Amino acid sequence: MNACKNFKGLSYKICILLSYNFIKRMRELLVLCLVLFVGNAFCQQTEKVDFVNVDAVIRPDFNNKSIIGKASYTFQVKKKCDSIYLDAVGIVLIRNDFNKNIQISFQNKKIWLISKFKANKTYTVSFDYEASPRKALYFIDDQIWTQGQGKYTSNWLPSLDDMNDKMIFSITYEVPLNKTVIANGKLITTSEIDDFKSWNYRMNLPMSSYLVAFTVGNFNYKTITSSSNIPIELYYNPKDSLRFEPTYRFSKQIFDFLEKEIGISYPWQNYKQVPVKDFMYAGMENTTATFFSDSFVVDSIGFTDRNYINVNAHELAHQWFGNLVTEKSSKHHWLHEGFASYYALLAEKEIFGEDYYYWKLFQSAEQLKALSDEGKGESLINPKASSLTFYEKGTWALHILKEKVGEKVFKSAVKIYLEKHQFNNVITEDFISEVETVYGKDLNEFKKDWIKQSAFKSEQAYQSLMKSPFIKEFFKISALRENPVSLKIKDFEKALVFPNDFIGQEVIYQIEGEPMTLVFPLYKKAFQSNNVFVRQAIALSLTKIPEDLKEDYESLLQDESYVTQEAALGNLWVNFPENRTKYLDEMNGVIGFQDKNIRQVWLFLALITEEYQIENKGKFITELRKYTSSKYGNKVREKALEYVNYMELWDKVSLLNLIDACQHHYWRFKKSSRVILSSLLEKKEYREQINNLRNELDENSSKFLDRMENEK
Repeated sequence: MNACKNFKGLSYKICILLSYNFIKRMRELLVLCLVLFVGNAFCQQTEKVDFVNVDAVIRPDFNNKSIIGKASYTFQVKKKCDSIYLDAVGIVLIRNDFNKNIQISFQNKKIWLISKFKANKTYTVSFDYEASPRKALYFIDDQIWTQGQGKYTSNWLPSLDDMNDKMIFSITYEVPLNKTVIANGKLITTSEIDDFKSWNYRMNLPMSSYLVAFTVGNFNYKTITSSSNIPIELYYNPKDSLRFEPTYRFSKQIFDFLEKEIGISYPWQNYKQVPVKDFMYAGMENTTATFFSDSFVVDSIGFTDRNYINVNAHELAHQWFGNLVTEKSSKHHWLHEGFASYYALLAEKEIFGEDYYYWKLFQSAEQLKALSDEGKGESLINPKASSLTFYEKGTWALHILKEKVGEKVFKSAVKIYLEKHQFNNVITEDFISEVETVYGKDLNEFKKDWIKQSAFKSEQAYQSLMKSPFIKEFFKISALRENPVSLKIKDFEKALVFPNDFIGQEVIYQIEGEPMTLVFPLYKKAFQSNNVFVRQAIALSLTKIPEDLKEDYESLLQDESYVTQEAALGNLWVNFPENRTKYLDEMNGVIGFQDKNIRQVWLFLALITEEYQIENKGKFITELRKYTSSKYGNKVREKALEYVNYMELWDKVSLLNLIDACQHHYWRFKKSSRVILSSLLEKKEYREQINNLRNELDENSSKFLDRMENEK
C-alpha cells in the first residue's frame, strides 16, 4: 500500500485503517468526478433512465418568499449506470437520509444520485429541501404563481429541464387557510392542518417538467362543461365578478370547436384557466391549468379592444400541440407555437368570421415580408428564431399546407400525427411525413419554401390572400393611398356604407390631414356608420377637430371602446379649452382597462386643468401616487410612474415604489422604471432625496441603488 508512505510514525494497524478510508474517499471522489464529467458532456440521460413519477409536498412561505419541499421520485433504469441527476437550480437539501442504497450529492445545480444502478430495475429516492427561487416561482403581493417554460421548474421543484423526459406529477400544496390553490391535474383531497390547508392535485398522464405549475391566491370560480363532458373551471378574483362573463365569453364554444377541428378528444382530466397578477406573458399553457395575464380581465366595453379570445384559444390548443405531443428541441418549436397560433386563428374565424381570419393573416404577412425584405427572414427550424417566425410564419405554413393538400387530408394527417406521437417527443419531419403519407405525394417543394427557407414567400401569401373577396376589396382601397383625395371620394363614400371594420378604418387613415372642405362629408358618414372601429380610427387620427364636427366627436366619449374614449378625452381637452370641465365631469369615475387607462389620464388632466376642482387637487395627487405601489399590477404602476414623473409629484413613498419597480421580475416594466430613476439621479435635488431613503431600503435594494449611482 503506497499510501502508507504518507503516515510515517503511525502504527501499522492505524496505517492500514487510514489507507482504507483514504482509498474509499478517493473512490467517492472518482465517482463524483465521473458524474461531473458526464454532466458537463451533456449526456442524454433519457437514454439510460426514465423518471416515471414524482410525489411531492410543497409549503410556500409568503414572508420569506421561499418554499420547503419534500419529494419522492420513482425511476426505471434502462442501462446499467452509476449516476443519475435531477436539475435543481438554487435547491438546498436539508434531509436525504431516507435512501440507504443511493448516495445523494449536490453539484453544478444538479442533485446527483449515485449507486450501482442495474438495468431494467425500478428505484425510488426521497429527500427534503428548501429553495428561495429567483425565477420560475414568483411571490406577487397576495399571490404566488409559477412559470416553467424558459425559466425552469427546477428552481422550486427538483425535476428535469429536458422536455424529452415526461413524468406523472402528484403534488400537495400546503398554504394558509384563506388561500386557494390551482394546479395541474385533478384536485383529489383537501384537509386542514392547524393554520394551513392541504391541496393534493394529481395528474394521471405524463408531461414535461416545464408544464408543472401552481398558483395561490384569492380566487373564486365557476364551472362549465364541454360538449364532451370535460369540466372547465374558470377562475376570477372576487372583485372582478362583474367582469367574468366578458372575460370568458365564448370559452365553451372555443373548447368545443377545437376538439372538433383537431379531431382528437381533449387528452387531460379537466381544464382550468386562471388570471394572475403581473404575469410576464399573455398566457402559459400549463397542462390542464392555463395561467394568463389579468390585463385580459375585462368588462363588456373593454372586450371590444382587449379581449381574451385569442389567448384563450392559443393556450387551449397547446394542450394538444406542445403538451400532448412535445418538440424534441427548440429547433422544432414551431410545432408548438405555429400550431397553437393557427388553431387559435381558426377559432377566431369561427367567432368573428372569414374576413377577420384573412385580415389577421394579412397583418402577419406584412410583418413577415418587412422582416424578410430587410434580410432578417428566418427558417422555421432555426432554434434561435423570433416569436414572429415561430408563431406567425408557422401559422402561414399550416395555412398554405392545408390549401395545398386539402382540408380532408390535412385534418386526417393531424389526427394521425397526434395519436401516433401522444405523450412523446417529435421533430418536424414526424409531422410532415404523416401529411405526405395521407396525401400520397412528397412535399419537398413545401418544405423548401416554408420550413427551410428563411425568406418569406410573399407572392405565395399574396395569391392565397386574394382568394378572399374582402381582401380583394381592401387591396383595391389601399391601392388608392398615393392618389389625390379628390379622385377617390366616390370609392370612399361607397366603402363607408355599412363599412367593413378594416376597410372603413383604411378610408379614415387615408383622409387624415386632407383639406376638411373635401373630406368633411366622409367624416360625417363615418361618424354616422356607428361602426365602433371606424369611429375609433377617427379618434386616433383626427387630432385637430373642426367646430362643425365637435358634437360628433364628443359622442366618441360614449363609444364602447376604452381606446376610443381615452383618445377622444385627450383630443377634446386640447381642442376645446372652454369645455374642459364638461368633459372631465362626463368621464369622472370611468376606470377603463385593468391598467386604469381612463382613470389615470383623467387624473392627469384634472390636475393640469387649473380651474378644475381646486379643493380636490391633493386627493388626485394622492390617488395617482397610490397607483405606483406594488399592490397594483405593473401596467397600472408604469402609467402612474410616468404621470408622477412628468408632473414631478415625487414624494418619499412614490420614490420607494420606483426603486422597487426597478427590480421587478418583468423586464419591460423594470427597464422603463430604471430609465425614470436614472433621469432623477442626474438631478441633485432628487439624488439627495433618494439617498436619504437608504435607511428604509433592504439589502438588495441598497446594492441596486449603489450600482445605479456608480453608472452615473
